[in-house]
Amino acid sequence: MRSFLLVPAREEAFSAALASGADALALDLGDPAGPARESIRRRAAALIAHPRPPGLRLYALIAPLGAATDADLAALVAAGVDGVFLPQACGGASVQHISAKLAVAEAESGRADGATRIIALATQTPAAIFALSTYGGASPRLEALAYDAEPLRRALGAAPDGGAAPLATARSLLLLGAAAAGVAAIDAPFADLADAAGLAAECRAARRDGFAGKLALHPTQIPPIYQTFAADAPAL
Repeated sequence: MRSFLLVPAREEAFSAALASGADALALDLGDPAGPARESIRRRAAALIAHPRPPGLRLYALIAPLGAATDADLAALVAAGVDGVFLPQACGGASVQHISAKLAVAEAESGRADGATRIIALATQTPAAIFALSTYGGASPRLEALAYDAEPLRRALGAAPDGGAAPLATARSLLLLGAAAAGVAAIDAPFADLADAAGLAAECRAARRDGFAGKLALHPTQIPPIYQTFAADAPAL
């Protein structure tokens, strides 16, 4: 898989995403503490159960490990989600924790043990950077580490121009951590939807550096991502 399209858990956005050509969709359930979480969770589960194009994989961006996690997993695993994006992942221990919860949800819903995969959003907090070497052997469910600069930038108080040295260090360490763990590395989304040339350049740079795929924010970003990462890219 090369392209992962982040999609709000809404019918109209999901319908457009199904026709985008993305390898995978990642449903975003929004604020874990928001008052509408339960209704959004039900809506996401209904979308996951919809018919989908052959080969398309569906993930969900679940709540960070905490009070809302179990309810997310119970609904989404029962609906047949292929995998989860784990926000605020902090090393192999967090992957082991969510893997145990997934095993419970699979057993309770009658799904096969290990059916649900994990992609760790592994650079969202400063502490997470120091745990990037600990993902190896954490769980056979783990299939990728994903780079996400914006939460880390806010935590650091860095300027929003993408040029802060600590962010570049985090990106490099994620690549090394993913390689050490034997899983794929997925690059952060490109925020400027109007800058097609900038997206293409960032895709080429990510491919050169060793990323196997990229997150996308809009269906129009899928073709350049796919074109860059499809050729001779390592399998995810």
